[in-house]
Amino acid sequence: MSYLSKVRAIVWKDVRAELRTKDILSSMLVFAGLTVLIFQFAFDLRASVIQLVLPGVLWIAITFAGVLGLNRSFVLEQDRGSMEGLLMAPMDRSAIYFGKLIGNLLFIFAVELVLLPLMTVLYNMSLLSPSILLVVFLGTIGYAAVGTLFAALSINTRAREVMLPILLFPVMIPVFVAGVQATARLLDGESLAEIARWVQLLLAYDGIFIAAAMILFDYVVEE
Repeated sequence: MSYLSKVRAIVWKDVRAELRTKDILSSMLVFAGLTVLIFQFAFDLRASVIQLVLPGVLWIAITFAGVLGLNRSFVLEQDRGSMEGLLMAPMDRSAIYFGKLIGNLLFIFAVELVLLPLMTVLYNMSLLSPSILLVVFLGTIGYAAVGTLFAALSINTRAREVMLPILLFPVMIPVFVAGVQATARLLDGESLAEIARWVQLLLAYDGIFIAAAMILFDYVVEE
């Protein structure tokens, strides 16, 4: 099998397992929906306030829902005893990383496909413009790239559910800042060209950390 065929096989395995159990997507969707609803009902969000808080609410919902999916992607492998089989397979271990990364991206994108229209309806402010979708897309890639690496690292720790966000969130600060700032400025009416520095930061972050994770993944999963 070629390298891409091995990556595709891992992705297809995760997608088929999720289609059978609905374990990851259901928990992510419920958590994201509850996060949005809590902000909706807990605060008196007048029209003047919504535009200020909406970018933060969006990225908080993506962040916390994403942690559930990232954590479960490797915990399920560990609990089923299939992680050892993946590591013993005759292939470069970076293929495991990219297979898991693409699978995690698909699940997070699926949640965002529901989350963005939901927030557009609840807050009466469109989050479906091409520019905002581009920012969310780039931020999600960086988030999943680092999260997949740290999820593989944390499964061998005792407090693995707690360890992942502790490791992940400090490293994700550039993505959160760039994502919130870019989204806020787009909602204020600025063009994509005017927020180019934030988009460039997301692009640089994605490239650097995908390359770093590809190199480090073999060391992370070593016993």
